[in-house]
Amino acid sequence: MTQSTTEAIAALARSARIASRQLRSLSTAAKNEALEAIAAALTQRSGEILAANEKDVERGRASGMSAGLLDRLTLTEERIDSIAQACRDLTALPDPVGQRTGYQLPNGLKVAQVRVPLGVIGMIYEARPNVTVDAATLALKSGNAVLLRGGSAAKDSNEVLCAVMREAIAGVGLPADSITSIDAYGREGAQALMEARGLIDVLIPRGGRELIDTVCTTAQVPVIETGTGNCHVYLHADADPADAQRIVLNAKTHRVGVCNAAETLLLHAGFEPARDILQALSKAGVTLHVDERAAEIARGLPGVTAATEEDWATEYLSLDLAVRVVDSLEEALSHISAYGSGHTEAIVTASLDARAAFTEGVDAAAVMVNASTRFTDGGQLGLGAEIGISTQKLHARGPMGLSALTTTTWLIEGEGHVRD
Repeated sequence: MTQSTTEAIAALARSARIASRQLRSLSTAAKNEALEAIAAALTQRSGEILAANEKDVERGRASGMSAGLLDRLTLTEERIDSIAQACRDLTALPDPVGQRTGYQLPNGLKVAQVRVPLGVIGMIYEARPNVTVDAATLALKSGNAVLLRGGSAAKDSNEVLCAVMREAIAGVGLPADSITSIDAYGREGAQALMEARGLIDVLIPRGGRELIDTVCTTAQVPVIETGTGNCHVYLHADADPADAQRIVLNAKTHRVGVCNAAETLLLHAGFEPARDILQALSKAGVTLHVDERAAEIARGLPGVTAATEEDWATEYLSLDLAVRVVDSLEEALSHISAYGSGHTEAIVTASLDARAAFTEGVDAAAVMVNASTRFTDGGQLGLGAEIGISTQKLHARGPMGLSALTTTTWLIEGEGHVRD
């Protein structure tokens, strides 16, 4: 990494810090005005955005990018409209900044814990232009400035998106440096961002396991780990057959290139509708990676292959699904404990006892009962757009909305108080 790159990133971070000081004291109305301006600009300049995105998609296709990643990379008029609407939806959400809880001590001191912005947030992500807008707008609403490293795969899309947003917020009087891309500095820029101790308050990686591991092991600044999604659906012995089939198909095939898609199906031994569910998956184009007992159930179906040890730990992000037969709920929990990523785990069951045992026994950021794993999403859970799904246990866990991008300050008010 060259000294010039380090200095350039440091300069951008300092500019972001200055912008963050102005954002810190902005009224909710001013922040909402900026979000409305971004939404309008995205819609008005959709043609420009789509033209840039087409270059990224063509480059990705030529390089052999997987179908799942291409889907994440691709923007359409409908997706841009959805991104713009997510900006507008943020305006309706409560502003966490300034929220407080408090009490008064016997000595008369008034004590309050007040929510305040984190300051300057760094984002490193890949092939997801929607994250460029999600991260910028969530940071803005929560009073933070953001530095974005979106990766080479989406470089043309991200360049235009950042320009559109910077111009939009500048047009309503906010500092353009509230939103900054460092894509022009490539991998050296990402490395400099990870080493910008004292300039970046928190760094959030979002992408595949290799990216996340690199950031977590390299960064010299605080990191919120957003994990990969090796998500499981466990069909208990008494699961409703229609619910089970609908949930499994949705969890696996609704959108394959996302972290909340199911990657492993655990079938309770003797679950009679298992054959019908595997047949429906096969008909939907899913390749089934099966253990020996699941192979018997799937005998004669197209797209079936023997599972390896690697399959149990794989986040496919494609029309692939690992399938294993288990003899008990406890065995399902043991499998999830050994191979799960702590993202989202689901059980389909009619048993209250099984529901309780699963929800108490599984360790994950989100647990679904009789519902698809696809609901682990900030928008679906009423948080608005999310900046990522945290699989760690400190500060934030699960979908990270506005509140997760704040910290707290203790405010103590006295009347000449001194300590004895």
